[in-house]
Amino acid sequence: MAKDDEREKKERKGILGQAVDALSGRDEAKKAKEAEEEAEAAEHKATLERVNREAAEAKARAAEKKLKEAEAKLEEMKGELTEAEREAAKAKAKAAREERERQREKATALRREREEARNLKRREREQAAEEEEEAKARTYVVQSGDSLSKIAKDLLGEASRWPEIFEANKDKIKDPNVIHPGQELDIPS
Repeated sequence: MAKDDEREKKERKGILGQAVDALSGRDEAKKAKEAEEEAEAAEHKATLERVNREAAEAKARAAEKKLKEAEAKLEEMKGELTEAEREAAKAKAKAAREERERQREKATALRREREEARNLKRREREQAAEEEEEAKARTYVVQSGDSLSKIAKDLLGEASRWPEIFEANKDKIKDPNVIHPGQELDIPS
């Protein structure tokens, strides 16, 4: 029974309706491809950021190694160094510690930026999906036997709201008494 109803609907829909469905499918495929390309670009950016972060972490490790070497050398030479030499060695160790801290901060900042970029992309994808759903919900394809008052009653709850649909579609409808199957109308909220 349901198959007969569905077949009957398809027959009523006609060639124009099938063309509209085909165009909608093509547009959805295009949007999906664009979303996929954006995701690939974001992934590429994330990979680049990861490589930069790893480089910053490697620099931090190298700075830490230099610091340990300088501290070991300082310990070794404590008894032999003059006061000025001790101060110079302390300054060098301090500089190494500061460099290590800068490298750590840079790595932390890179991690934060990467996370923010991921969150931004996710929010953009969610917003695009919501906008697409809203756009679908705000349009109606005219069927055979439809009138603006019938559409208003079905979609807006009151037949008397047909002028709202007419106003929203003045670019598509010249005479409110003449609409054609297959026309895509914007439905106001």
